[in-house]
Amino acid sequence: MTRSTLPRTGTGRAELLSRAAKATDALGLFAGASDRLRRLVPYDAAVWRVTDPVTGLMTAPIRAENLDEGGCAVYWEAELFTDNVNLFRDLARAPVPVAGLRRATGDLPARSTLYESFMRPRGLGDELRAVLRVGGRPQGHISLFRAEGRAAFGDAEMALIASLVTPLAGRLRSFAEPPAPPPDGSPSAASPGSPYGPGPGLLLFGPGGALLSVNDDALAYLDALPEGPAVPSPQGVRVPAWVRASAMKARAVAEGRDRGPVRARVRDRAGRWLVCHASCLREADGGPGASAVVIEPAKSSEIVPLIVDAYGLTDRETEVTQYIARGLPTGEIAALLHLSPHTVRDHIKAVFEKVGVSSRGALVGRLFTEYYAPPAERNITRVRHD
Repeated sequence: MTRSTLPRTGTGRAELLSRAAKATDALGLFAGASDRLRRLVPYDAAVWRVTDPVTGLMTAPIRAENLDEGGCAVYWEAELFTDNVNLFRDLARAPVPVAGLRRATGDLPARSTLYESFMRPRGLGDELRAVLRVGGRPQGHISLFRAEGRAAFGDAEMALIASLVTPLAGRLRSFAEPPAPPPDGSPSAASPGSPYGPGPGLLLFGPGGALLSVNDDALAYLDALPEGPAVPSPQGVRVPAWVRASAMKARAVAEGRDRGPVRARVRDRAGRWLVCHASCLREADGGPGASAVVIEPAKSSEIVPLIVDAYGLTDRETEVTQYIARGLPTGEIAALLHLSPHTVRDHIKAVFEKVGVSSRGALVGRLFTEYYAPPAERNITRVRHD
């Protein structure tokens, strides 16, 4: 970052966070943050992704800027199957989850397979990547790219991105909150009926990542997923890049190159929670074979951890909430947790304030119901900045 841009950083950062605080969904957050961030940290292309906070797996929605769809597979093959630098899984645990490619390689980006296979063919010279993380859990990824010939991302720019990681992740986390009930106290409208078949959706991918087979239920799920970068298949099915990446990750886990579980929660365009999980099948000789990806409706037990995390409940508050859901009175909760009844009541009061309810029944209804209303917008936005 040049000296002339530094005086604008404080104001620009405040404007970026102010817009982020007003965003109502992930795509709105990404669009507003990118518009402001580009003025502070110039870049030529970018990808903003939501991740599952429990597994760190990429999911939807995704915002891509100035990048072709066809590069997604190449990008994730380099991420999963090569000894690359600045891996997202490592950044997620790093003290500062931000890194620049040229900085990490001593200004020798060709040491990175990602640079050779993905960036160089597209005229890109440097990548700054960050994991949006809060409370130790990843909520999203950012990849910013600069064209060949431009200066590498510098220390001041990486420090600015690092200062944005927690507030942006916190806002992403909040989007998992279920909607507040109507102000008149009437029950929320029932969710629309499921458009899916009686069974789970199943997609089978070959060792090279090509789609081999898909059942009719899977086609219904794919049709309802947020639009985004997709990979064509011989069957004429456009497979979302993140679904294919799940199959690739399952193979990487089977080969010992990565760790599982390969599981991610995602909302369809109508706001229904789905779960996508993948595993690698074994050949007769014991070696890794095809990868199976299953998509099916998520049970409330799959979603409750996201909801609880979205409200920022502490571990102790979460324990108290779980006992409340079981119908236990304050005295029994205190005995089980080796706390005084007064302390338990303080925890309950704190939980009520965070969740925005005033009774135990309302709390259980907000956190443990099967219905979660759809957000305003979920489709990918693909943008060009010429």
